[in-house]
Amino acid sequence: MFKGGVEMVWILAFMFGFILFCFNFVMAEEKDAKLPEVIVTGERIITPTKQTNETVYTGTEITTKGIELAGERGKTNIYESISLLPGIVFESVDANNLTTEQSNIRIRGVRGYLGAMTVEGIPNYGGNPMGPRAYIYDIENFESIAVYKGAIPADLGSGVGNRAGAIELRPLWAEEKFGFRVSQAVGSFEYKRTFFRLDSGKIEPTNTKLSLSYSFTGQDKWKGPGEIGPRNNFNVTFVQPIGKNLEIKIWGNFNEIKHDKYRYLTYAQAKDLGTYYRLDFNETLTGSPSQDYLYYKFNREYHKNRDLFASIIAKITDNIKIILKPYISKEDANIWDGSDKISSTIDGPNQSKPGVQQRTRDIERKGIIAEFNLDFNTLKTAAGYHYESSDMNIYTQNYWINNDGSLRYLGYGVFATTGTTYINSPYLKLAGTFDKLNWQAGIKYFKFEDSASDGYVTQYPGGVPTLVRAKDLDRKARTYDIWLPTAGISYLFNENIETYLSYGRNFIRPYAYMPLVTLYNRLRSQFQAKGITLNDLFEGYNIEKSDNIDIGVRFRKDFIEINPTIFLSKHKNLLTTITDPRVTDTSTGKPVNYQQNIGKAKGYGFEFGTNIFVSDWLTLYFNPTYNHLTYDGDITYSGTTLSTDGKQVVDVAKWTIISGVIVKYKDFEIIPQMRYLGKRYGDCEHKEEIPSYAVFDLKLNYIKEKIGMLKGIKISLEFDNIFNKKYVSLINAMDDAVSGTTYGVGAPFTMRGLISFAF
Repeated sequence: MFKGGVEMVWILAFMFGFILFCFNFVMAEEKDAKLPEVIVTGERIITPTKQTNETVYTGTEITTKGIELAGERGKTNIYESISLLPGIVFESVDANNLTTEQSNIRIRGVRGYLGAMTVEGIPNYGGNPMGPRAYIYDIENFESIAVYKGAIPADLGSGVGNRAGAIELRPLWAEEKFGFRVSQAVGSFEYKRTFFRLDSGKIEPTNTKLSLSYSFTGQDKWKGPGEIGPRNNFNVTFVQPIGKNLEIKIWGNFNEIKHDKYRYLTYAQAKDLGTYYRLDFNETLTGSPSQDYLYYKFNREYHKNRDLFASIIAKITDNIKIILKPYISKEDANIWDGSDKISSTIDGPNQSKPGVQQRTRDIERKGIIAEFNLDFNTLKTAAGYHYESSDMNIYTQNYWINNDGSLRYLGYGVFATTGTTYINSPYLKLAGTFDKLNWQAGIKYFKFEDSASDGYVTQYPGGVPTLVRAKDLDRKARTYDIWLPTAGISYLFNENIETYLSYGRNFIRPYAYMPLVTLYNRLRSQFQAKGITLNDLFEGYNIEKSDNIDIGVRFRKDFIEINPTIFLSKHKNLLTTITDPRVTDTSTGKPVNYQQNIGKAKGYGFEFGTNIFVSDWLTLYFNPTYNHLTYDGDITYSGTTLSTDGKQVVDVAKWTIISGVIVKYKDFEIIPQMRYLGKRYGDCEHKEEIPSYAVFDLKLNYIKEKIGMLKGIKISLEFDNIFNKKYVSLINAMDDAVSGTTYGVGAPFTMRGLISFAF
């Protein structure tokens, strides 16, 4: 199933040797196998984790201390907070990670928008782009984060899918005692962030608990004109026990942000960062539309997200629980992009002029997860059902730029009626323990019912933009489904060493609808001449899927924790560019290209998570990853077969490392950290090479448990990119990119200061 080379042989040999070494070392000192948790001398940064009613640890949990290592950069973007883990690469063009969609994460090489994010199992996602909204939370409202990269627990709401793994945010629910905490941060580029959280404590006689938090964040862009923010976030939690056997919890989150965008670079510009490092959008209008589409106010974003869910836990007996999680999620967004070519027939024959496109998202999702749990210690069972209905209204409107900088409305670019889509997903998990052997198995069925869509085009009777029905732009309703098995086994030799093997099938439902609709609109007459409808193009869409295997060891002994893991993956039905010789693209004079779900990829790699607790005052962490993820076949583009078989997937570095040291002296902490990302490519033929880079950061903390009435006092200084490294931090391209890739650059030296306390 999986083919490796010399590199894979060496990795397997190393892993086998390491397992034998650990086994012999531990068995020489420990005669009896025991189950109690090992207590280490330092504060743990990451720990193994599993879901309720599971027995095999298939995930990694980032503790509160691990979350703190991300500093201010991780306060408003979840992806930054998990980038400490091996196998995860997060990049952003902004110094403080405040931009909403100008960032990227890869988990074992797969783009993060193809993954799942949940809050206590409730899915978070949207459309265009598909995937999680990692920027809508304040990290202070969570006590830990669990990350699953291979086998994904069935009870995590997958939303659109989990081919890039799954992230579970574990809320900091309203606390037992009254408390008020506040923090204030300032930094480079006029960065400022205020956060407070109020916990009511237990309110007698009902034992009700409430929490309320608010944050305000804003800054200037680090290059070019414009601002990032303001960003306003509200969060509320409510916990109400009813008797001894029933508990109701409610969680709500509101987030609103607007910001100006950063400009991406071409490959030629990215190769010459000495000249183009601070190239950005224009600060003023020039009077020339050919330049004014680059005006910064024509390139901006606005997002508003509201999420609410309840968790109702009924304890039927000591061994039986019923859990209900109803939820509702809403998203409103408007994104403006300047373009040098926007086509219209408002003045007669088709013309292309510089303009602005406004993209609107109006999304509402409602659903419920119901679960039945049995726990008899040596045997555990969970059976559940996830149901969701979703309405996603996504459309574009176009404008031409006049010489005076005003905009001329051209009507809708992409518009179609959309119905309600549905997710139905039952699942079953079984898990057990037999002496030192843990096992589990599960099955999940995912069915997505996509709605029919009526197509429209904009015409101009009397020069007035008017929507007119266009049946060739209709799409039929479709149902996509997939079975998702998981299995895991682990053996605990003793309290210090455990080996494990896990398997899981992951998926992502069809996505990237807008590019296909936009292409068809642009070349509509050419497609019509060949009798091709938009629905014909969507016939080639399907569910992407991957099979994943993890083989690993967890070794814990006194002052050291090591978790080496081999991972293997096989990916099918990937959205891949094809050439259709039936239709000529009038802009190139060559056969048209569009995407269909026919691609393949395969991969293997090695993660080596390491924590060394030298003493109470010194902790080291070293998390390297080797990732060999390649195309399984050639790609045909513009009638030409490209040599891609066996080449590393776009934007996937073979080597990544994150490493750091935590030094404590009395009430002080010094935390230097290094982030390394190896060489990668911006196109599938490896003609656009992006060099490796290493960035060094430093955090200085003063922490005092109590001063008078104040508790948890913390004063911090953070220094990012301390050597002011110029590097490409973002590749903006599809995984099968053959052309048109753009690049973002990393922020320069950045400094922040923080003070926080509670009482």
